[in-house]
Amino acid sequence: MEPQSKRRKGSVYDTDSWIAYPVLSDEQSQDVELIEAFAAPILNKKETSRLVRELNGRYPLNGVQHIKRVRACKEKGTPHPLEILVCLKSDAPDMKVVSLDSLLPSDEVRHDGLGQPFVVKIPARSPLTRPQFELASKHWPTSFHEDKQVTVALRGELFSPPQKATMHMYMMSAVTAAKAAKDEGMEAVGAVVVNPVTEKIVAVGHDCRRDHPLHHAVMVCIDLVAQSQGGGCYTFDSHPGCQFISPRSSTDQNEPDAMKSSQPYICTGYDLYVTREPCVMCAMALVHSRIGRVFYGITSADGALGTKFKVHSQKDLNHHFEVYKGILGKQCEALNMSSGHITTECLEER
Repeated sequence: MEPQSKRRKGSVYDTDSWIAYPVLSDEQSQDVELIEAFAAPILNKKETSRLVRELNGRYPLNGVQHIKRVRACKEKGTPHPLEILVCLKSDAPDMKVVSLDSLLPSDEVRHDGLGQPFVVKIPARSPLTRPQFELASKHWPTSFHEDKQVTVALRGELFSPPQKATMHMYMMSAVTAAKAAKDEGMEAVGAVVVNPVTEKIVAVGHDCRRDHPLHHAVMVCIDLVAQSQGGGCYTFDSHPGCQFISPRSSTDQNEPDAMKSSQPYICTGYDLYVTREPCVMCAMALVHSRIGRVFYGITSADGALGTKFKVHSQKDLNHHFEVYKGILGKQCEALNMSSGHITTECLEER
C-alpha cells in the first residue's frame, strides 16, 4: 500500500515541475472594493493630533476602522506633506459645493490647520492577504494583520522540498489508481487518504461509477476509510486498485500505543490527495467526514473546492479544511486528456 517510489531510497522527484497553491475563500481572494470619502490637506503639522481627536468625535469612521486617519501626501514636493481623512462620503451632509463649513461645524472641529477638502477612494474592507494589502495601500493606508502562512502559501513556498517529495509520491499513488480505473474502462480519477502523523496511506480508491452512480473516487476512498475503522457500506473487492489498511493491523512498532488504540471519526485529521477537483457531493462528504486537508492536481468545470464553489470555506458549515491545488498538475492533466475529459484549464487555453 505504500507508494513504490518510497521504497526506492535515493530516488529523485521532479518536485520543481509543480507548485501547491492554496485555494482561499472568496473574501481572501476577491479584488479590493473601494468607497468614496472626503480628505483634506493638513496645513499645519502641529495641529494633527487635535484634528484627529476632533474628527474622530465628529466622524468616527464606523465600519472602516482599518483605515488610518492620516497619510503622507502622494504628490512629491507639496508644501503640505500630510493629508487627513475627514469622513465617508455616505456620512457627509448633502451639499452642492464641497467646503469645510458644510462638512465640519465650527463648534465641533476647528478649521484652522485644514485645507480644501477633496474626494478620495479608500478600501471598504480590511485586507486579509498581502496582495489585498498591497493593492489597498495604493489608495489609502490601512492596518493589516498578516497571516504569514497564507502569504508564504501564495508565493508557492509553504512546503519544503522534503514535504513536496512526500506529497509527490502520495499523488503518484492517486495517479496510479486513476490509471487502474482507466484500464477497467472507468473515469481516470484516483484518490488517496493519508494519515499525516504516521505518514501512512489509509486508503486508495478510484472512480467506480460503473458499479454505482455515486461511487466517485473520493466517495470510494471515504467508504474505504470507514471500512478500515470497522464501518463502510460497500465492497470494492472486484477492484484491485481500491484498498484500505486498518489502523489495528499496523505492524509499525514505533507507533505509540495510544495512537494504535484510538480511531478518528472517519477522516478526522487525514489528508486527501485526488487527481481532479472534487464535485459538490464529494466536497460535502469530505466536510461530514472531517477531512483535514485536500490536495488536488487539476481543476474541474464543476469543481466545488475552488472553481464553481468553495465548499471548504463556507462560513455556515460546521467544519472547514485547507485546500491546495496544482500537485502533479501535468500528470493529472495527462490522465484526463487521455480519457477525453476536458478541464477548465484546457478550456481557458483554448
